[in-house]
Amino acid sequence: MHIDVVLHPAEIALLPARDLSGTTCVVFDVLRATSSMITGLAHGVSEIHPVCTIEEAQALKARLPDVVLGGERQSDLIPGFDIGNSPSEYTGLKGRRIVTTTTNGTVALRAGEKAKQVLVGALLNLGAIAAVLKAGAPQAVLLVCAGTFDTFALEDAYAAGRLIAELPGASRSDAAQTVAALALQYPNPLEALRLARNGQALTATCRGADVEWCAQVSRYKVAGLMEAAVIRPLPL
Repeated sequence: MHIDVVLHPAEIALLPARDLSGTTCVVFDVLRATSSMITGLAHGVSEIHPVCTIEEAQALKARLPDVVLGGERQSDLIPGFDIGNSPSEYTGLKGRRIVTTTTNGTVALRAGEKAKQVLVGALLNLGAIAAVLKAGAPQAVLLVCAGTFDTFALEDAYAAGRLIAELPGASRSDAAQTVAALALQYPNPLEALRLARNGQALTATCRGADVEWCAQVSRYKVAGLMEAAVIRPLPL
């Protein structure tokens, strides 16, 4: 297994042109999109449809009127949507389908949709993702850090580094070596997330509870698998 890492949204924009047919992608948007998705799946959400734009979400809602419309812009609830992007909003939707659009996370997921396998990663399900990768033993693993707007995000790189530590036998690219070294600097995940730009912004807007929630490591034994642009729980 060889692990590489996409660190920046500019690299994510290039993914659709890459040959990922033999690659397993793991997408991280720890604060908060992928953490909310994993929370939802762990609480019985049946499927999640990640889309890139508000217009796509509204069009899908028109075709599937029973879905819950979720997402954010500038970290806030999109006008007319049912829920935002807080993990707490995804705990009471057992059996429901969600259509969601976020600034970075859903874009990163869809950018890698031509990969052999696309997994939804977070600190919340780190152990489950590691178990899936160990069982499947893909030759190429690409950890995709969604970022913040058009910049690098500490929390995503940190989660990628924590996952790499769970896969000690794998070879690493320079980017993978970098995030692995970064993760070692923060034994306490909450410290890392609170230092991140997103963590600071969420705390400043009275959403510190979301940061604390997203900092939990391996709380859930669930992996999300995206196939044909739909995320469903992957049996472990």
